[in-house]
Order: sequence, then structure tokens, then C-alpha cells
Amino acid sequence: MRTIFRAIVVVIMFCFTAACTTINVDHVQLEDDLDIRSGDAIVVLGRHHSAEFETEPSLIRCIGGKLKRSTRNVRIIPETEFVDMFYPWFEARTAPITPARLKVVLDQPQVAQRIANLNVRYFVWVEGSTERTGSAGSMTCSVGPGGGGCFGFGTWEDTSEYETVIWNIEEFKEIGRISTDAVGTSYMPAFIVPIPLLAMVEGDACKGMANQLVRFFNSEGTSLKKLP
Repeated sequence: MRTIFRAIVVVIMFCFTAACTTINVDHVQLEDDLDIRSGDAIVVLGRHHSAEFETEPSLIRCIGGKLKRSTRNVRIIPETEFVDMFYPWFEARTAPITPARLKVVLDQPQVAQRIANLNVRYFVWVEGSTERTGSAGSMTCSVGPGGGGCFGFGTWEDTSEYETVIWNIEEFKEIGRISTDAVGTSYMPAFIVPIPLLAMVEGDACKGMANQLVRFFNSEGTSLKKLP
């Protein structure tokens, strides 16, 4: 019994050190100087125009929350609030996919006036998703007169691929782009009770993108950055 307990402890310790995420974040700034005025507003929006490739709302909320806590002199308008306020112009099927299309939307006087009242200056569009890309291992569970339990070991890999585009909506042009790739491996050892050891791939991807956006809007430099 003691030997089994030690084996369980060793496996759990291994998994805690092994369940992790590797992130690569590439940042391209297309403007030498970013003019941020006090009171400017930023909207973080996810691309939802494709049923096969829909950006998770939870990721957009995560990025918006981190920007709200870490940026200076700007306001962050939540995605759901903004989309509801401008219905139907930014719904999944009608949202502009280029700055030129945004200009067409803002040619509507009522839309342009609302944007002006909110002092919206920048749009941050996020496109991509996190998907399960591989799994291995097996697990069996049984119940008997003396009790039950699960035994086995499983592992799976999640991959995130996101691209973030920053628009200056006063000039209707793209001013920055962030590409984020994240890969994480999770483990599920089971000795009577399954113990999930999860790699937080989406959360780590959010952290990587948000850190670069904070640097971008705080004018702290935008060189290539890779996060462990």
C-alpha cells in the first residue's frame, strides 16, 4: 500500500511540473508614434463571422479585462455592451472586416454620432480559436460491492492560434498586428479518483496578447516578444 501511495505522489508531482503551455507572440507595429489622448476609448471585439472558426467570447472578455486594469488614460468598452449598443452593425454577419468597410458603416450618421459620443478611437479585432489537436492514453472505471474507482492515465494537447489587428478608426487604417500561437499539454492520472492537471492554453494566450496590447497602448515599446 505504501508503495502504491508513493507511486501516486511521484506521478502527481511529475504532472504538476509537466502540464504547461508554450506561447509565441509576434508583434508588428505599423505606426512609428501612437497618439493616445486622455479619454480615448478602445473596443475589443472577436471575429464570429465563420461557424468553423469563431473566437471564444471568454477570450475577448479576458483581454478586455486585462486592458482595463493595465492601460492608462483610455477606457475599455466591453464587447457585448458595444455590440448591443450598435445593433445590427457589429453582429457576426454584418461586422466590417476591413477598415474600408468600417468607413461605410460610419457613413451612417447615427452610428458616427454614437461613436463620437463614446470617444471610440481604436478597434481591437481578435480572430482565432483554441482546439483539441491530439490525445493519448486510456482510463477504466468500475463499481463493485466494495466500492469503485478509476485507473489509467490520459493526456491531450490543445492548440491556440489567434491574430489580433488594431485599427485607428479616425484614419480608417490598420496600425498594429499581433500573432499568438500557444500549445499546451494536459494530463489526467487516475488512481481511484481522476486528477485533471490542465494546461490553461486559452488563458495563457490571453495573457500573451494582453501584455503586448498593454505595451502598445501605453507606448512602452513593441519589439518582438516571446513569453515562456
